[in-house]
This record gives sequence, C-alpha cells and structure tokens, in this order.
Amino acid sequence: MKVLIADKFQESGVTALTKAGCEVIHQPALDGDALCTAIAETECAVLVVRSTKVTAAMLGASNKLNVVVRAGAGYNTIDIKAASAGSVLVANCPGKNAVAVAELTFGLMLALDRRIVYNAVDLRAGVWNKKNYSQARGLKGRTLGVIGLGQIGLAVVKRAAAFGMPVIAWSRSLTDATADELGISRGGSVKEVASRCDVLSIHIAASPETKGLISAEVIDALAPGSYVINTSRANVLDYDALTTAVESRGLRVGLDVYPDEPGAGDNQFSSKIMETGGVVYGTHHIGASTDQAQEAIADETVRIVLAYKQTGQVENCVNLCRKSSAKFVAVVRHRNRPGVLAHALSVIRHAGVNVEEMNNVICEGDEAACAQIKLTASLDESILSDIESGNENVLGVSLFEVSS
Repeated sequence: MKVLIADKFQESGVTALTKAGCEVIHQPALDGDALCTAIAETECAVLVVRSTKVTAAMLGASNKLNVVVRAGAGYNTIDIKAASAGSVLVANCPGKNAVAVAELTFGLMLALDRRIVYNAVDLRAGVWNKKNYSQARGLKGRTLGVIGLGQIGLAVVKRAAAFGMPVIAWSRSLTDATADELGISRGGSVKEVASRCDVLSIHIAASPETKGLISAEVIDALAPGSYVINTSRANVLDYDALTTAVESRGLRVGLDVYPDEPGAGDNQFSSKIMETGGVVYGTHHIGASTDQAQEAIADETVRIVLAYKQTGQVENCVNLCRKSSAKFVAVVRHRNRPGVLAHALSVIRHAGVNVEEMNNVICEGDEAACAQIKLTASLDESILSDIESGNENVLGVSLFEVSS
C-alpha cells in the first residue's frame, strides 16, 4: 500500500510504516499544484498531512486515493465536503497534542500576567524598569473560563487546579453532574462564562457550528483588563472585536492562531491585533509542536494507517454519516459461499431499493454467515421470497423496521 506523506513527519513514523510493508513516499515540501501532481503520479492510497491544505482538486487527482490522515487534531485544512462527495475518508489524531497545547496555554497566561515578553525586550535594550514590571496581578484565585472540554480543555482544567484557579466552563456536552465530578462550575452559555471569568481560554474545534462562537457580544461581556487566550482555531473568534476591546478596555491577549496565517516555513506576517500597542503576545501556531506531542501524533497516525491496511477500517474517521437514512434492515442468513450476497443485492437492486449500509458477519467454523443489509425502503414478501428461494445457500431472510 502506497502512503504519501506531504508534510514534516517523525522519522520513527516513516520507519514504522515501512517496516509494516507500506511503500512510503515522504515529500514534506509538497503543496498546491505540486501535491496535486504527486497524488496523481504516486497513485497513493493514503495521504498524510499536518498543516498542508487539502483541496477538492487534490482529493480528485487520483481514484486510488482512499484515505487522508490529518496528523493532528483539527481538520479544517481539509475540504471535508469534497472528500465526502468523492468517498475519501478523513481521519485525525485527537487528543495526542492535548498536553502540549495546555502547556502553551499556561505559558501565554503567565506571560500576559507578568509581561514577560516586554520584560525581556527592555532588558536586552539595556532598560531596567523593575518598578513598572513589579506590577502583576498573579493567577492564584483568579477565575479561569474554559470554552470547550475536549481533551485539551480537560488538560487545561487539570493544570488550573495546580495554579489555584477556580474554573467555570462551557461545553455543549457538559452537565452539572460532570462539572461536579471535575470540581468546576458550569456556565449556561459562552457569554455567561465570559462575564464570570478573569481569564478566557478557548479550546473548541473549528466547525460550521463554532465559527464566530466567541463573538463581539461575548467579548463585550468580559470585564476590562481580562485576559483572552486562543490556542484553538482563528475562525472561532471575532478578531476585529477583540482588537477593539484591547484598545478600548485594556484586554490582554495571548494567541497561537490567526486569520489568514501563512503556512509552514519562513514567511512575512501581519495582523491588525498584533499592532494595537496593548499587551498582546503571540506564538507561531506551535501549540502541538513539542517533541513529545509529535511522537504521540506520529504513533497514532501509524496506528490508523496500519489498521486500514489490515482491516480496511478507518479509525477516528471524521466524515462518516452520523445518522443513516435507512428505514429497514434485511437480515440474510446464509452459507459462506461465493455469489450469495451478489444474488441478494441483485434482487434488491431490481426492486429499486437503495442499500445504505451492509455488514456481513462470519459465524464460528467459517461455514455460515449473517448479512445485515440496511435499506431506504421496505421489501415486500415476494422480494424476500425471491432472495430466499433464488439461491440454495440462503438459509433464511427476515425484514425489520429500524427504530428512529
């Protein structure tokens, strides 16, 4: 199986895939038209990327491409709609960078509170200003607002306890019972969390539902002088409103992600919020970029690729249909012989009914099997009879309505 890795990737991962019998093509500088061409020429079955954008043209460059693995948690750089339309499955590596991102979150938080960057800049310039930089608020006892309680958000909550910071959090799945178990408060809305915290830290994935979730209204709910930290994705936060709040209400901001940020490597960069003159610190979208995190992500990527090679199943798949439109399921018990399923599917096809999903389980001894065929419509008794009587290896057929 051919695997094209079009980004920087741990050598340990390349070695593991090669030892497992994969033909690995590692070209970390591929991008744009060059990546499109490479997908077509290599006829790779699996494409592995980190920060590289995967477009509809790339996804359609070869009919051999079956799987795209994002070696990281977020997958907003991949055209999921085009992948789904072309039956290309997309997988990610959630949670493997959680500790690294949580560590950077607290690094930015401490830097904002103690103005560490400006301290260092003045010292290098020969300026001693202890009186000014001695004015810090401290983090102990200050309320941390956490938006999103995936593995990164949970890692942040865990570290907040060590800093003596009470936590109020919001997540679509957070209940009062879970909040009690975590020892935190549950905010009824994002705006409520903003109104009750001293530091707002954002840890939500990019999706149509979360785009602009941290809106101007949410930012306006923050008290003057509050801290805002975003180590998730840029499009979940209104950067224009945040810039205004820095200038008008003295918010301090720590960022690892930006709208229209350049790709990997050395590039020119400009951002309005970085030019406000307020206490705004930033890093170069490196939240997951520790050796520990990259090794863990490489290990998970290898696991996903090898599972696909061995079973045909794509683990951590992000573009599977959440709910099938199937209304009925036909259960076909049969001897494990060639042509049985082809016969059943042929009868269903001639009935004009579409098969949504199918699962065929082999019974112990390898002599018989049971197929579950999920359908968009019912099959009448004559069709069921045709399936059962039309092939000597069919042992029985049943039809059930799928409960909604």
